[in-house]
Amino acid sequence: MPKAIRLIRHAQSTFNTIHEQTGIDPLHFDAPLSPLGHRQVAAARNALPQFDHELIVVSPFTRAIETAIGLFGVVPSMRIEALARERLSNSCDVGRSPRLLAQQFPGLSFDHLDDPWWHDGERDERDIAVEPEPVFADRVSRFRDWLAARPERAITVVAHGGLLFALTGRPFANCEVFAWEV
Repeated sequence: MPKAIRLIRHAQSTFNTIHEQTGIDPLHFDAPLSPLGHRQVAAARNALPQFDHELIVVSPFTRAIETAIGLFGVVPSMRIEALARERLSNSCDVGRSPRLLAQQFPGLSFDHLDDPWWHDGERDERDIAVEPEPVFADRVSRFRDWLAARPERAITVVAHGGLLFALTGRPFANCEVFAWEV
């Protein structure tokens, strides 16, 4: 029996705001939501169809957590999952320690995350460890398998455009909801 999975891309981040205008990485590490991103979350919350979910899976990046909390609040069914993170290719894809995330987002559990939970490898000229495409593809496959193995039948995932594109083959707008089966 297929699972009902709703995929949601995070709202606009401060990184997205500048990168879309300049094409240059503004070095916003673990970028939070921009003012427009907060408005996108509010609009999406008001327009979000009512659906039941047994589990809400959220990437550990601040922009995804802020989006999930803005849409659903801090609820017991929310799980922070490093497999749902974006491919590390820019500064916004460098995370923060679980300890710092726990301080910023009390009520959510981060103690199951490695430190670092993001890709850590050879660094480029920006001092960023870009995640190789085969490593990312393997993680996407492991995430798909992880979702399929979960006992819950109704799951919501709040993640990132690159990850969601790798899962579905389609681009996502900020705060877009897409029904998917695994």
